[in-house]
Amino acid sequence: MQVLVRDNNIEQAIRVLKKKMQREGLFREMKARSAYEKPSEKRAREKADAVRRARKLARKKMQREGLIPGPKKKPLNSARG
Repeated sequence: MQVLVRDNNIEQAIRVLKKKMQREGLFREMKARSAYEKPSEKRAREKADAVRRARKLARKKMQREGLIPGPKKKPLNSARG
């Protein structure tokens, strides 16, 4: 993973690095590896993750087909200044 530092702006580079690490799931993996996970707990977690993914996929499919309304659009605020 690589982050470019522009104009010696370390704070911005750290923010970008943290965002990239979050997106890659590194924080979640570090937390998971910090302690032993029993095989039964691992199976339960993986099953719950699979159920969550399947529900999300089904919800997106239903939204595409028009059976349920899609996510609410955020209004554009032009008076930000």
